[in-house]
Amino acid sequence: MNTLYLHNTLGGKLEPFVPGDPDRVTMYVCGPTVYNFVHIGNGRPVVVFDVLFRVLQALYGAEHVIYARNITDVDDKINQAAAANGEDIGTLTARFTDAFHEDVAKLDALPPTLEPRATGHIPQMIALIERLVERGHAYAADDHVLYAVRSYPEYGRLSGRSLDDMQAGARVEVADYKRDPADFVLWKPSKPGEPSWPSPWGEGRPGWHLECSAMIEAHLGKTIDIHGGGHDLVFPHHENEIAQGCGAHDAEYARFWVHNGHVTVDGEKMSKSLGNFRLLRDLLEVYPGEVLRLGLLARHYRAPLNFSERGLEQARNTLNGFYRVLRDHAGTPAAEVREADNPVFSALLDDLNTPLAIAELHRLSDALAATTGPTEAAHCKGRLLRAGALLGLLQQDPAEWFQAGAPEGPTADWIEARIEDRRQARKNRDFARSDAIRDELAAAGILLEDTAEGTRWQRAEAIAPADS
Repeated sequence: MNTLYLHNTLGGKLEPFVPGDPDRVTMYVCGPTVYNFVHIGNGRPVVVFDVLFRVLQALYGAEHVIYARNITDVDDKINQAAAANGEDIGTLTARFTDAFHEDVAKLDALPPTLEPRATGHIPQMIALIERLVERGHAYAADDHVLYAVRSYPEYGRLSGRSLDDMQAGARVEVADYKRDPADFVLWKPSKPGEPSWPSPWGEGRPGWHLECSAMIEAHLGKTIDIHGGGHDLVFPHHENEIAQGCGAHDAEYARFWVHNGHVTVDGEKMSKSLGNFRLLRDLLEVYPGEVLRLGLLARHYRAPLNFSERGLEQARNTLNGFYRVLRDHAGTPAAEVREADNPVFSALLDDLNTPLAIAELHRLSDALAATTGPTEAAHCKGRLLRAGALLGLLQQDPAEWFQAGAPEGPTADWIEARIEDRRQARKNRDFARSDAIRDELAAAGILLEDTAEGTRWQRAEAIAPADS
């Protein structure tokens, strides 16, 4: 069997991935806090861990892989946004959860196996806190319950930080009910108008770090195979999750920790003050989701990714080239191919090396373009399509790819009607009218290609040269 190698943040090295049970491979990825539309930086873990999900399914079988991505629907940011909007919290979280689903579906991301929501797991969170209190890892103080970090000697091993260093660098005022400045909240009282649940410590709500640990235990077990998320979550969120999980059960919390690098925009950190905040929803109005997906996979997942309009145009041109080859072989049936024979699969087994995988995709496309015999063409097409599927690419009909355009462009129905008018004009030998219709379509950004099988059309933006 092929072996997947992943860089494990816990230890900082490349390791062969071995699940605890190959018949039940578990992966949990921190999902969105639903108080606003997601931005391009939020899209990166969606795409990265979707590729890992596909690789795990190819290795172990889709029925043996459980991928959970949570929805955080109780949080300070949610409360603040709802108050600012004068909106019910449940209405706000439902609206932005739906928006998140709409946006990531356009990135061709497979839905996770499970999507637990924080508010659906309050009893499990309370039970986890009670266990931590019983085991001496947590304490109640001033209507709060806090995790006592010094009760867990290995605290800091994921991030490589020591408690003493953390305290020495602290510049924030510490609540007087904390035994140690690094202790973090598991449960806290709710303010008027905020979500609130009864508990042994009074009416209140859970801390953010606790939510993921409780949902993981409820759905995946005490120990999971892979925990993923953005690099910004290593500390304190994931560090605190380990303390909670290990403190409650004396068992390893996650075998592998996988983190993607951050996203910058034109070389600068994304921020509203700089005016470079890029919402996925806005970008999807301009670019097909597949273009954004390829752009997010262009660099290795652990490296920082610089987002730019030029990079997206390069991604669009790359996809145009792939789809052009597939369109030229539209009549060729795709042969069944083995995963082991696919160079893209081999690249992905090497710590999800997507830049190498995309380079291999180019080679497979070139091989298909150069084929002469039907048997060879069928094999090359099968390899190209299967390779694309592993990356979540090239699954559209090529003709539809070239016919899709910006929302404000002419509709496909209108274009097809004008092409039919042109066909009738040519049939009637009215070549002046035929030329006028072609010119009308060209002015609307629609280019025609007359072939033996009929007239093909595509939008002008879809044929930009690769080096433009």
